[in-house]
Amino acid sequence: MDCNNCSVAELKFDIKLEGETNLSMMDKVVNHLARRDMESTRKDNRLLLKEAGAKEFLDFCRHLMEPEQVQFRLDKGAWQSIGEIDQVFTVEWIDDVIRKELLVCHYQPIVRANGEIFAYEMLARFHREDGSVIYPNEIFPAAKIRGRLYALDRVCRMAAVRHAAVLKDVKAFINFIPTSIYSPEFCLRSTTSLAQELGVDPRQLVFEVVETEKVDDIDHLREILSFYKKKGFQYALDDVGEGYSTIELLADLKPHYMKLDMQYVQGVAEDKEKQQTALRFLEKALEVGSVPLAEGVETKEDWKWLRERGYELFQGYYFGKPSKDPQEIEGVLI
Repeated sequence: MDCNNCSVAELKFDIKLEGETNLSMMDKVVNHLARRDMESTRKDNRLLLKEAGAKEFLDFCRHLMEPEQVQFRLDKGAWQSIGEIDQVFTVEWIDDVIRKELLVCHYQPIVRANGEIFAYEMLARFHREDGSVIYPNEIFPAAKIRGRLYALDRVCRMAAVRHAAVLKDVKAFINFIPTSIYSPEFCLRSTTSLAQELGVDPRQLVFEVVETEKVDDIDHLREILSFYKKKGFQYALDDVGEGYSTIELLADLKPHYMKLDMQYVQGVAEDKEKQQTALRFLEKALEVGSVPLAEGVETKEDWKWLRERGYELFQGYYFGKPSKDPQEIEGVLI
């Protein structure tokens, strides 16, 4: 079974022409590409092209056709206006980042109520070949535009497992995007195999759902989590939003950990509305048997308030920023 999504295979552009003028130019377009030794496959009013052909077609389209009646899509994705295709070409650099694995993982501590380190969250940090930093708000939109979220998520998971191998007696939280996994048995095989190869105890790894509240396909998420559980891994849900509003659903998913989002954590010691949300979240977590974890803790006052109400795990700058090496907690926190 070949997986173009999880690798950096050559992109395939599906271009759809509409309108009398554009359709009348179809043969000319095909001949134009052939003269330049660029492959094209014609299917009714559509052309299937590789990237070089798509770039050549765009130039031809802008000069001789009616662009407003031309659409494209990548690998059976959503149709987009041909005017958006330039973005796909512009972020071609994302392919090198993934192919050459230009990333490292930083460690951010997760602590118990007594201040002892319980785990580290593995956070990917990307860079270009010259060493310059690529920020997350740049890398993930680029991957989405170019249809590389599957491949990016995979390379991040693999890097996180490698970095987790150096940890002793603590857990590692590893992020993943559910929509980037279309078949758990196939897509996650390399991740589980790497953990086994490195001798990482499955019980040490906690796979954390990114953007929990934005997951629409609950059955698909359930399938992924079932796979992780079968392999001996634990899993966590981050901010539990409206999509997870019922106890029945959470009880069915049975997350080992539930994270309270930082927007409800920061300032909770003084904010009555945040306190109510934090308490409802805590009640829900305990009811379904999950360990409640508050992320984004930045002050002693917020940590103290949450700790006294029953939160068990904490993460945030108060305990330590992400760093290249696992850091011990400095100073007296309690």
